[in-house]
Amino acid sequence: MTHRIHLMPGGDEELIAGLKDQGAEIVGADERPTGVVVTKMFAEFNLGEILEANPQVSWVQLPSAGIEAYSQVMSEHPDRTWTSAKGAYARPVGEHGLLLTLAALRMVTVRARATSWGAEGGISLNGLRCVVVGAGGVAAEMVRLYRAFDTHITVVRRTEALLEGADETVTFDRLDEVLEGADVLGLAAAVTPATEKMIGRRQLDLLADGAVLANVGRGRLVDTDALVEALESGRLLGAGLDVTDPEPLPEGHPLWSLDNCLITPHTADTMEMVVPLLRSRILENHRRLRDGEPPIGVADPINGY
Repeated sequence: MTHRIHLMPGGDEELIAGLKDQGAEIVGADERPTGVVVTKMFAEFNLGEILEANPQVSWVQLPSAGIEAYSQVMSEHPDRTWTSAKGAYARPVGEHGLLLTLAALRMVTVRARATSWGAEGGISLNGLRCVVVGAGGVAAEMVRLYRAFDTHITVVRRTEALLEGADETVTFDRLDEVLEGADVLGLAAAVTPATEKMIGRRQLDLLADGAVLANVGRGRLVDTDALVEALESGRLLGAGLDVTDPEPLPEGHPLWSLDNCLITPHTADTMEMVVPLLRSRILENHRRLRDGEPPIGVADPINGY
């Protein structure tokens, strides 16, 4: 099937050339596209308006793995095939998750702010008990990287299907059970009504004394007030956050002043990293749809992931 593709807000030369090589036509929003590809995260446009005007659009490609920002328009158009970038950015984001984990364990933020030699401190990741929350490519990459440190890894996801490299996989209803005594909590899940603020005071209290938290999923997975309390009290040795709630984290927020909290500004995957990876995903999904194969990263418009 030849697709007439509308790129929002536009596409780079390599993407356009690649789509044309695969037989696609690049058209405007008023030229009856059959596919809409969102090529840039956080771009400002009215996707719902485009879809209302083009009932013939059968495929919508989104640019991010977390797609909660599109949940309303997806629910309003459940009859389209929606695909996300789920898994496309797994390697750089998983790598960042490992970095934040090691930084928290090794007290890197304390040392980065120090102006004198100071006391020794830090914990090795080797041999620790880790819990990774998430089912997608980022979670799988974090498991792969943690495994190199001879850790024990429990994955928490919607199904009990074992994730390669994990020691065990459990469903969300057993989250509290597996958090008890865990040394490392890595978050790489999507935000849904079921996962929002799933990590609160109770869950943080269940972790081992001196545990660390690394979040490369979404800030809203965590109760921020509870996290501040756990870090201020010393219950947690540290936290590494690439995402926060609220986001961006405002100046003067308590998290900024904590020596045991390292915050990066949602840069686990920079634009430089994302552009070629998203291009590859778009081209692969177009090829698959053209050839009658199932696309990668199909998203459920009702559940929003």
